[in-house]
Amino acid sequence: MTVHQLRPRTAAESALIESAESGAASVASQAATEALRREGLPHRRIEAWHYTDLRGLMGRQAETAVPPVADASGAILAPLLANSHVVDFDAPEAGHALNGLTVTASAETAHWQTTPNHLDRGLDTVRMLNAAFGASAVDISVDSGVALAAPVELRARAGSRSHGFARCTVGAGATATFVERLEGEGGSAPSTGVSHLEIRAGARVTWIVDQEKGAAATHLGQLNVTVGEGALFTLFVLNAGGALVRYEVHAETAGEGAEIKMRGINLLEAGQHIDVTTTLRHTFENTTATETFRNILTGGRGVFQGMIKVAREAQKTDAKMACNTLLLSDDGEFLAKPELEIFADDVQCGHGATAGEINADHLFYLMSRGIPESIARALLVKAFVAEVVEELEDEAVEDALMQRIDAWLARSH
Repeated sequence: MTVHQLRPRTAAESALIESAESGAASVASQAATEALRREGLPHRRIEAWHYTDLRGLMGRQAETAVPPVADASGAILAPLLANSHVVDFDAPEAGHALNGLTVTASAETAHWQTTPNHLDRGLDTVRMLNAAFGASAVDISVDSGVALAAPVELRARAGSRSHGFARCTVGAGATATFVERLEGEGGSAPSTGVSHLEIRAGARVTWIVDQEKGAAATHLGQLNVTVGEGALFTLFVLNAGGALVRYEVHAETAGEGAEIKMRGINLLEAGQHIDVTTTLRHTFENTTATETFRNILTGGRGVFQGMIKVAREAQKTDAKMACNTLLLSDDGEFLAKPELEIFADDVQCGHGATAGEINADHLFYLMSRGIPESIARALLVKAFVAEVVEELEDEAVEDALMQRIDAWLARSH
């Protein structure tokens, strides 16, 4: 008989376990809840969570939480991209599906018992919580050779009871755009979202994360993706809301010639904690990856952890990572931890991180042309993030994201 010695739980952990137990109907959710009771939440002594002490942060969230604003009853959220096919996790088969797209409800939950990356404990915290809360699950597949006529937008229930799990397969040679929409108010109890994306040979997939949770919300998200031979995966993450947010991306090449493009923008105000954690695993020859994140802070605390891992057999890997931060206030703090782990000897890999204020020379140049200082500052801030958005090379997507960014800039200045 195995005896597990339980450590003392914090009030936030106890409340979280009680909340999970109240809805733990399936065997999988009961097992995940038991693991939560046994292991608790990660803390700063666990390397992957050193800068996001989930146990402590959720405790402080619970102590300072204000009653969440109820989501408008009957309100219809317009898609981020026009004419998108919306997949509701609670009613996945509703509506007219696109040609070449299959969406079905699923009973499968995230495999939290083992972690596929170097970042966590013997189990995966985000997936464990997703399973413990009985996430609504969907299976999505795109037929080989199909170019979907419209983007696919994934949505879960708004608020802290939002828990979704998606398993997506994009067939060989297909083209598809997915939008993971994360909005709505919430309290200190976290909403969760976990997605698994398999991109087969020669396919081209764009995945957009639009996270604009309410000012009191806590959200934990994760995207796991494998990129097949000659396939292209483009990711864009926009974090512009939430009180406590962690979003993980774990990508792996699954064939020669696979290409990964990751771009992201984190916009932070006072009272926010936003953490983006990524791993890129190169396991085949002749694969490429570029990863660029831009951050703007008027307050709050941001975290970027990025790991590029190159296996011994992944010769001729070309991988670059950059994290650039613009601090608009002394009240903001950003922590960057880019890492390389390389076992091959014929590679081109690099990483870097910068942080600073608006360039005084650039500001002087604009003001010398008669532009008021406030407008000149706004132009420089917008240019700092627009450069990354424009790399998507899709006008409709660029316009939609810039509208979100413009709204944040107008609200925060």
